[in-house]
Amino acid sequence: MRAKAMNRVEHIMGLPISMSIDGFEDAQDDAFAWLREVDERFSPFKPDSEVCRYDRGELALEEISDELHLILALCAHYEQLSGGAFSARPRGGSFDPCGVVKGWAVQRAADILRAAGATRFCLNAGGDVVTAGEAEPGRPWRVGVRHPDQPDVLCCVLASRDGAVATSAAYERGSHIVDGRTGAAASGLVSVTVAAPDLTSADALATAIFAMGRDGITWAAGQDCEVFIVDADRKVHRSAGLETT
Repeated sequence: MRAKAMNRVEHIMGLPISMSIDGFEDAQDDAFAWLREVDERFSPFKPDSEVCRYDRGELALEEISDELHLILALCAHYEQLSGGAFSARPRGGSFDPCGVVKGWAVQRAADILRAAGATRFCLNAGGDVVTAGEAEPGRPWRVGVRHPDQPDVLCCVLASRDGAVATSAAYERGSHIVDGRTGAAASGLVSVTVAAPDLTSADALATAIFAMGRDGITWAAGQDCEVFIVDADRKVHRSAGLETT
């Protein structure tokens, strides 16, 4: 049996980000440096960020970075896919791409680790998780899903190998997800967890499903993902293919 992976934690983007990995210290440094760079460049809460400067009209499209072009394209894709429920600018508000930035950034951090040769790790950004390989031979990484009403209780524990898990919910930050179709706070669901091949799509799909409310339960069935959803009546909706431990 291999030794348990070491855990390194840094506080970036307003949340704890942990890497459970053996070795690859230089790649860990590079991955955390990338996440700090993302926080500086793409935060809608930092006035000097590229995102805020673009939103204020200080940067034209031809002046923004390739990465911001990609973020804009991702936002447009998920807005179209969700029929407008997912929106980085709901009802004419300020540009807030957080619905795609965190998942995209953390997925790229995982790609940095893989490019360095790491084949077994778990990268956890405030509950949104990317995994590579298994925690131990024959045992997948275990990703807990928090109960929406009881902070110290788990609804379930998902098994993850070479995949990603993301959760959108109202229990940490209140009603912060807006239905882009109406401009009102999303309602109907209290927790949406998505398992997908990569965290970019898992995070964006979780946000889109939550924003759609109860309509998102049916919509999710047509997407490339597995889901664990708790609606406002505390009824659980889960995909048949969702792997738990």
